[in-house]
Amino acid sequence: MRKTSGEKFKLGLFVITGLILFTAGIFLIGERQNIFGKSILISVKFTNTNGLQKGNNVRYSGINVGTVKEISMINDTLIKVDLLIDKKMSLHIKKDAIATIGSDGLVGNMIVNIIPGKGNAVNVNPRDFIKSYTKIGTNEMLNTLNVTNENAALLTLDLLKITNAINNEKGTLGMLINDSIISNNIKNTIINLQKTSTEASKAMNSLSAKITAINLDNSVAGVLVNDTVQAQKMRNIIANLEITSQNINKTVDSLNKTIDQVKNGKGAINYLSNDEEFVKNLDKTIKNLNEGTNKFNQSMEALKHNFLIRGYFKKLEKQKEKKRK
Repeated sequence: MRKTSGEKFKLGLFVITGLILFTAGIFLIGERQNIFGKSILISVKFTNTNGLQKGNNVRYSGINVGTVKEISMINDTLIKVDLLIDKKMSLHIKKDAIATIGSDGLVGNMIVNIIPGKGNAVNVNPRDFIKSYTKIGTNEMLNTLNVTNENAALLTLDLLKITNAINNEKGTLGMLINDSIISNNIKNTIINLQKTSTEASKAMNSLSAKITAINLDNSVAGVLVNDTVQAQKMRNIIANLEITSQNINKTVDSLNKTIDQVKNGKGAINYLSNDEEFVKNLDKTIKNLNEGTNKFNQSMEALKHNFLIRGYFKKLEKQKEKKRK
């Protein structure tokens, strides 16, 4: 069946329209992917791309400046991401910029955000690497929240047990909270401790004032503190006093033993003090000795005046006189 001219016109119009739409789509996609414009390639190393894919947008300070060209694994911990950046926009990106991976809205595609640096670094060059910062992903946050919830549940359970024990007057804390007598005793104890601390502080201040008032140059304490020779002498005196004290203690012990012996009827002293007859005889004997001594002296004086031996006594007196001279 032969086609009419109208049908041919419609077919040609449809083909032309399709080509125009295809060309426009290619142009838009190429412009979006920087296919037809001048661009440079820079790279970033991440430890986690969080679902980033080829073709995702790259933004600098919120402005689309390029796309993700390639994602490749360097090793088991590092991932290399190549970014195709518009050359005009690359003039504003410095080498101290930091790249992060985020999402385009709450449920949008993942994008690479480039944050400007704070220094005065030079512009990036093709094939340069910029620093990266990996944000915590949603899974990590959910895992952290899950662990936090579990810990909170355990903590709540423990707190409930402690509260029940306190309410049932179990343990020291429960007893203190519910027993007013013990609570008052503890309060009184704390008050007494405060008073004791205050008095001790006053005593220390008084002692400090007395120590400060000591003249360390002229006082005895100052001499003992500053003069090592005098300090050593004082140590020797104290040591000698200690030895003397020990000797006195020994003498007192010996006297105590002697007194005990006298009290127990032992020794000559006890015999003299307890035998009255012996004491009387001893007294008479001493008196007789004194009388005999007096009579002997009188006899010797009489002999000195006797003409027979008077010369002898004069001779003795002359010898004594010579010795004195």
